[in-house]
Amino acid sequence: MSDSDGLDWWYCVKHQKPEHGNVCGTRDRLGPFPDEATAARAPEIARERTRIADEYDAQ
Repeated sequence: MSDSDGLDWWYCVKHQKPEHGNVCGTRDRLGPFPDEATAARAPEIARERTRIADEYDAQ
């Protein structure tokens, strides 16, 4: 997915908030996400994915 059209939502880890389009650059963001509400949940989503990966690695 490309955000060149400015339609994607991202979570900026620097500012700890969702942003529409490439506001802070690739280095400081998570995503893309389909909407602002999902982008706002990015830290929670990342923690859950990490937990699942850690459980898999422990097997």
